[in-house]
Amino acid sequence: MDFKEALQEYAEAPLPLQVILDMLKGYKRPYDKINELVRQQILLPVKKGLFIPGAKTTITKPEPFLIANHLWAPSYVSLETALAYWGFIPERVFEISSVTVKSTKTYPTKAGRFSYYHASLPYYAYGIKSIALTKKQTVMIASPEKALCDKIIMTSGILLRSTKQVKEFLMEDLRMDEGMLLKLDANEINSWVNSAHKKESLVMLVKTLKNL
Repeated sequence: MDFKEALQEYAEAPLPLQVILDMLKGYKRPYDKINELVRQQILLPVKKGLFIPGAKTTITKPEPFLIANHLWAPSYVSLETALAYWGFIPERVFEISSVTVKSTKTYPTKAGRFSYYHASLPYYAYGIKSIALTKKQTVMIASPEKALCDKIIMTSGILLRSTKQVKEFLMEDLRMDEGMLLKLDANEINSWVNSAHKKESLVMLVKTLKNL
């Protein structure tokens, strides 16, 4: 079995270095072979020690959300990226934004740009959903409520002190439809407030959503 055939067994999955080395265990100089595979565009490095199938293969590549989960783990997709996925904002998002318990970080890669924002426990653990994008790809993503809270908390300069400010932020800045806002669970958000930063802003968000 040649490398491309072996690679097919890992379709739709990010490939850690150790997996690649195991596939090349018959080579005396596996790292030289990895460099050759990268030059041939059979492998595409997304960071040191992590690869995906390259442009010169027909192997199905992992979705950007799954790459994001693996690139800086543990993490979950959130903020505008998750809001767009759930249909709460109209804009197409070109950068994948995630939240992590690790430090804030940005990865500009050939597979896309990935940004990570730090959140502390226990707030980090709330409102995360496991979604199957394909039979082989399951990703961790924020619920619409958590993605909105993350957007408020992790964007500097957002301080919501009145229902008027909240409505302007949601409907004008984020261009969210009032009908979609009615789908948000204000009680769920309220259960996270004591563990979150920007408590006053989240309290005002809850108050506004309950009065829609």
